Amino acid sequence: MDILSLNKQLQNNTTTISVATYTSPLGEMFLGAVDKGICLVEFHDRIRLEETLLALAKNLNAQFVEDEHKHHFNLKNELDLYFQQKLQQFTIPLVLTGTEFQQRVFQSLIDIPFGNTSTYKKQATLLGDVKAIRAVATANGLNKIAIVVPCHRIIGSDGSMVGYAGGIHRKKALLQLEGALPQNQLALF
Repeated sequence: MDILSLNKQLQNNTTTISVATYTSPLGEMFLGAVDKGICLVEFHDRIRLEETLLALAKNLNAQFVEDEHKHHFNLKNELDLYFQQKLQQFTIPLVLTGTEFQQRVFQSLIDIPFGNTSTYKKQATLLGDVKAIRAVATANGLNKIAIVVPCHRIIGSDGSMVGYAGGIHRKKALLQLEGALPQNQLALF
């Protein structure tokens, strides 16, 4: 996908999102940065990628430019260390976009420790409304900062792999890298 072609739909936006690519062990990724931090980490073949990118640009009143940003350099270093199993917690500054509720959900994802998993129900309970399971699941699906905001750490209440916009195969690989899958699930690979 050519991200710059999306700018035709964003002609009057005033901010810029610097976009670079990163080759991860799980595939090519887009990285987006603004002056305050990272706003995008997504696989090139993510489900509904164009919709996700347009929503991000509209939230930030921004257009995309292909440009290396200081935050890209730091993020790439942290991602390299993560994939080498030498980093368990990202320190790169983040720019979370979405409603106040969605941002609370994203923060609850960041709070799930490396090597652990959670469920939509546990997230909803932590956020104070056990009945908000569907809203929490929807917010998880709107996460634009894969891996760093670890929505891959959400599994079904029965231990099953539930949706992941980057693909279930990547979710399993990330959880395996982090040592978060129960032994009986490791046997499935």
